[in-house]
Amino acid sequence: MKILVTGGAGFVGSHLCERLLHEGHDVICLDNFFTGSRDNIIHLMDNHRFEVIRHDIVEPILLEVDRIYNLACPASPVHYQYNPVKTVKTSVMGCINMLGLAKRVKARILQASTSEVYGDPQVHPQTEAYWGNVNPIGIRSCYDEGKRVAETLMMDYHRQNGVDIRIIRIFNTYGPRMAENDGRVVSNFVLQALRNQDITVYGDGSQTRSFCYVDDLVEGMIRMMECDGFIGPVNLGNPVENTILEFAEKIIRITGATSRIIHNPLPLDDPKQRRPDISLAMQRLGWTPSVDLETGLRTTVGYFAERLEKG
Repeated sequence: MKILVTGGAGFVGSHLCERLLHEGHDVICLDNFFTGSRDNIIHLMDNHRFEVIRHDIVEPILLEVDRIYNLACPASPVHYQYNPVKTVKTSVMGCINMLGLAKRVKARILQASTSEVYGDPQVHPQTEAYWGNVNPIGIRSCYDEGKRVAETLMMDYHRQNGVDIRIIRIFNTYGPRMAENDGRVVSNFVLQALRNQDITVYGDGSQTRSFCYVDDLVEGMIRMMECDGFIGPVNLGNPVENTILEFAEKIIRITGATSRIIHNPLPLDDPKQRRPDISLAMQRLGWTPSVDLETGLRTTVGYFAERLEKG
């Protein structure tokens, strides 16, 4: 098939492009390189079935494709809060443009939504039926609400125009090719530990996250895209919950760092608990994560250690 991946030079997008090429598809990677990086896809450039287009999905584009994976959007608070208006435009106008394309060429489109649609959840773990507890006027809402509107658009294009859609809600993902400066807990902690710096834990560290290795996520995305008769939304994440403090201690142990753990105030609207209920993914896609945190972290630490050596 001919497959379009928007945000294809990003952390998750580059792994998806790699996997799709490995499966024999023609892949078009569309990216404006705001948070994506050429380094993430440089090893794919020699593949004659891989094409890169520098383009911002806020502007329409005409392409002939069979599948569209819509991943384009800054996904870490540092990046999406840098230009919040642009973040909303990417989620909303970008989604409209991709849905318009899917409608014209009769392509199936998958929207990469997020666990952030659940906000600071009052239901634990979060099922797809939960409508969330999101602050619509907070500093994170450019991302949260942008993704919620993207889901609305997907459903409305499906109901009104018969567009073949799929919606996934991605929970915390980590692995090689994460951006070093994205301010996310995994990259922050690993880099601080590798430099033997103090590890910054926000709050008392009792807040929980569930970390899913990127290869597991990509497997879930492809299964969802190729699943007939089920449009979602579906949670894709690892249901194994860790406190941030446990996580920091694990990284210190893996890296052999001499770092101390220090505590800073909790950022505004930071969720206290985040864990997916993946019953639906297990039932409809036969999907469960297979990479345990220890294994995934060792690979990720190796990647960042190599990056630091190269300077």
